[in-house]
Amino acid sequence: MENQAPVVQLKTNKGLLKTILLSLITFGIYGLVVMSAVSNDINVVASRYDGKKTMHFCLLFFLVAPFTLGIGAIVWIHRISNRIGNEIKRRGINYSFSAADFWLWGVLGSFIIVGPFVYMHKLFKAVNLMNADFNEKG
Repeated sequence: MENQAPVVQLKTNKGLLKTILLSLITFGIYGLVVMSAVSNDINVVASRYDGKKTMHFCLLFFLVAPFTLGIGAIVWIHRISNRIGNEIKRRGINYSFSAADFWLWGVLGSFIIVGPFVYMHKLFKAVNLMNADFNEKG
């Protein structure tokens, strides 16, 4: 059977500047929507290949992270970063992304203030590339 484009097309327009500006205007709601889309997208694209299911971002944000004092969020970000990176490698996309980006840019990079923004840019670019490949090949 030949690869066919899926019926559902995933969005490939996630961007850092747009997310920051619209999150400010909507008091953070847009950021929740974007990260929820990221958690849904990785499940749609990768679950049939890796057999995993990433927890929905809203469940993490409203229940798990507060009750684990943020540790659940760190584990979730580490895992989703690795999962997206693995799917990008599996699809043969020439882009480097993994949990190392989270730890280097998101955590250590916070000391230079711009690090978390670099991490989010890399995350959105990785998801956009993954979604574009999925939209084309399934």
